[in-house]
Amino acid sequence: MTTTLVPGGNVGLAQAGLTGEIVVTLTWQPLPGTDMDLSGLLCGPDGKVRSDEDLVFYNQPVGGDGAVRHLGKSQRATGTVDQLRIDPARVPADVEKVVIGASLDGAGTFGALSGLAVEVAAAAEAPAAVRCDLTAGAETALVFAEVYRRNGEWKVRAIGQGYRNGLAGLATDYGVTVDEPASAPPSAAAPAPAPPQDWGPPTGPPVAAPPPVTGAPAISLEKKRLVDLEKKLEHQAPQMLSLVKTAGVSLQKRGLGEHTARVALVLDISGSMSGLYRSGAVQRLAERVLALGLRFDDDGVVDVFLFGKQVHRPEGLRLEGHQQYIAELTRRHKLEYDTRYGAAMSAVRTHYFGTSQERSEPLPDRLPVFVMFLTDGAPSDKAVATKQIRAASYEPVFWQFMGIGSPREFSYLQRLDDLDNRYTDNADFFSVTEQDLMGSSAISDDALFDRLMNEYPGWLQRARAQRLLLP
Repeated sequence: MTTTLVPGGNVGLAQAGLTGEIVVTLTWQPLPGTDMDLSGLLCGPDGKVRSDEDLVFYNQPVGGDGAVRHLGKSQRATGTVDQLRIDPARVPADVEKVVIGASLDGAGTFGALSGLAVEVAAAAEAPAAVRCDLTAGAETALVFAEVYRRNGEWKVRAIGQGYRNGLAGLATDYGVTVDEPASAPPSAAAPAPAPPQDWGPPTGPPVAAPPPVTGAPAISLEKKRLVDLEKKLEHQAPQMLSLVKTAGVSLQKRGLGEHTARVALVLDISGSMSGLYRSGAVQRLAERVLALGLRFDDDGVVDVFLFGKQVHRPEGLRLEGHQQYIAELTRRHKLEYDTRYGAAMSAVRTHYFGTSQERSEPLPDRLPVFVMFLTDGAPSDKAVATKQIRAASYEPVFWQFMGIGSPREFSYLQRLDDLDNRYTDNADFFSVTEQDLMGSSAISDDALFDRLMNEYPGWLQRARAQRLLLP
């Protein structure tokens, strides 16, 4: 017989016929573009985790010295399940409850999912001894249930408490010090149903999330995002997974392993670039910039700007369709017979900062912009470009110029790299040949990423010190 609970209801495990290990199962019907990741939080008498090791999920699947173990996802009939095994007899004495929650992986909300329920059984394939069907709305994280100790007895309570700010809201309420990206919104937990008055302590958090536990090690949501990214790439784009990992090694060496930034790719479409587009050199570079964009990821898209005589804004570069991106780009945009750096830089600044006017005061922001600027020759609007780079030195944007060709063709970019009268040094330049990108002895990916990150970390330090980047 299955005991059916409503949110807030509870039952003793022994009363439900569960006297040993239990498996808690979340069920839902799959929805394209939306997935769910189960997690368990081991909480002490204060309702908080004791350390970051008390968060159990697919990338940290064991907690409480083996008392709690993440079993992973599987298919059941037409639905998807994610499971957690708990051995109450092995739960550490200073842990009073295991909170069962989940956050969405992908777009959407829990309200879009059907078949949402939590079950408790004696084993992964055993029939449910306890079940609670749940409904949700705009939440992106939910606490489904908790398995808790009460007067020497173990019980399970159905919760159904939602958060509209994802894992950040859920984790913070249970004492996890969350290292969020700078652009993350403030915590705003959705109202929770009132717990039953005759059993246990209140389980719903206050409307404002409590401060994190002092001294608790941080669990980085950016790190979780990177794990999710690699999991996605493993199935969808193994080649891009290799590039992302290589980029990650270069970033890690510079203390940027969990850095967040906006990324732009500015491409010269002057007529002299035609051979570089045909040979695949531009495509190769675009894929490397995409790998950086996926690592830095503020939105999963690399913004793209094209410049020749005019400036164009095509659809951004993203994982989907990246293999054909440059070929499609050149099909839609014919090469032009001029090279106007200044116009391109003006378009980039207007896009990110609202204007390309001259500046004399810093314009701070929380997210930096990393611009990869590719060309094969000197501009026709040097005076405009010089003014633009000086004005942009008051903005949180770094310009990485890369020339394809002989170094002697880029004397202007070399001067721009060392330009005086700037608020801060906001640019770097290096050149490569077409053979460096496409030849039999082409520059390795790790060497290319190292060049791309040559001066950016130092600029970040200066930008923070000069209040271009807010904490």
